[in-house]
Amino acid sequence: MKKAIEYILDFFYPFFKTVMDKRTFRYAACGGMNTAFDIFLFFVFYNFVLEREILHLPFVVISPHIASFLLSFLISFPTGFLLMRYIVFQDSYLKGRVQLIRYFMSVCVSIGLNYIFLKLFVDRLHFYPTPSKLIITCIVVGFSYLSQRYFSFRTHSEPSSSH
Repeated sequence: MKKAIEYILDFFYPFFKTVMDKRTFRYAACGGMNTAFDIFLFFVFYNFVLEREILHLPFVVISPHIASFLLSFLISFPTGFLLMRYIVFQDSYLKGRVQLIRYFMSVCVSIGLNYIFLKLFVDRLHFYPTPSKLIITCIVVGFSYLSQRYFSFRTHSEPSSSH
């Protein structure tokens, strides 16, 4: 599976070579694929599994959109991690469990940034939600790339935070 993904990415990379380096291209392609996969899963869970109904659990009641988000996250989180570890940042010297913990921390911060910026842009500054989400996505993707490259999947050739 790894070789097939690398082959497909390497086939398309020459079209983007003048715009970005290979690692950045792989990050964008893998992250984009995983994001599309997450949205697809969200749609399926929301419309067909939960059928837009509230999820009643023994100790909590969860709205269908939040339950769909959580269910899709349970699947897209590991696929995102595997793509980042084995396709994008293959040369990281960190152990797998360290990468996983750091990746999880990075994803949690990204979720928090999405929430905070949405509240700021939509609730406080009264911007439209969809353009706000587009702007926020650009900010969060930039943060995510940098945190994954220099924190979650650090390599020997990149500067470390401790000197």
